[in-house]
Amino acid sequence: MQILKLISVILLIGSTTSTFAQKKSAPIIDMHIHANHANFAGMVPMTLCVFNEEFPVTTYAKDWSDSLIANTKKCKYPLVSEITDEKVMSKTFALFRQHNIYGVTSGRLTEDWHRAEPKRVIPSFYLRGDGKDPSPDSLRKLFNEGRFKVLGEIAVQYEGMAPDDPFLTPYWALAEELDIPVGIHIGPGPIGAPYLGWDKYRGRLHSPLKLEDILVRHPKLRIYIMHAAWPMIDELLTVLWTHPQVFVDISGIATDLGKPAFHSYLQQIVNSGFCNRVMYGSDQMIWPELINKTIEAIETATFLSKKQKRDIFYNNAARFLKLSQQEIDQHHGR
Repeated sequence: MQILKLISVILLIGSTTSTFAQKKSAPIIDMHIHANHANFAGMVPMTLCVFNEEFPVTTYAKDWSDSLIANTKKCKYPLVSEITDEKVMSKTFALFRQHNIYGVTSGRLTEDWHRAEPKRVIPSFYLRGDGKDPSPDSLRKLFNEGRFKVLGEIAVQYEGMAPDDPFLTPYWALAEELDIPVGIHIGPGPIGAPYLGWDKYRGRLHSPLKLEDILVRHPKLRIYIMHAAWPMIDELLTVLWTHPQVFVDISGIATDLGKPAFHSYLQQIVNSGFCNRVMYGSDQMIWPELINKTIEAIETATFLSKKQKRDIFYNNAARFLKLSQQEIDQHHGR
């Protein structure tokens, strides 16, 4: 009898453990993932400094790249990139599963990543503005075929273009017509970008006010500002106030900046009443650990309530992307 009781207890414990193991953690939607080649930035491996408390300085702008490289040797929180395409993808996917992440993913390897992990990769089309982009008609075909679900990152800032540049006019119209959610880079690229090869990049293009006429012309457009237009907080709040359909993601700034600077910027958005339009994004490229660091940046924001964190991690993006209740239930393991 005692043996039978012992066996029953063991089976019960095993069953309970199995149930816990199968239970998914609360889901996260990462609105800003890149599927890149490991050598997309040139150097392999490449060190990235995160949570920067102070940035380096140089006497001559032409020496800026050397200054950045030298700084990586003494930065407080270095991340070293993966050295193969397979490692970038597999380690990113491991973190997707660990944190129950569903990632809006753009870049040259997006379709490869989507084939490898179709349930967690939300394919997004990267629009560069470099003369090599598909025509609006060709892009229409790609979306009608279901190969992509989101348009973005629109990264024309690196080509010196503002959001209202005539080049983008037919793409805005297409996105509104097909109800495609759009993410546009408005905010910081690499610090000192014009001296790192992006000679057309300009800081004035951090302004989100250039979106205004587009938003009025296309009132049904679903759009989110990547990098939350940092550091243009006054202009960002002006846009959020004037155009209630605009969302933001906190990618890049959550890890490029020190936590006090990032938290200060985010808190101004939240305190102004716009937490329900803030979405999580890691800007993961070739450093999968960026996902953990960006999650950390949100979790350590003491001014955010538990509900606000869940809104940023998942609920706001689910609403923006118009996920069905079935999709939401699946993400939560219901």
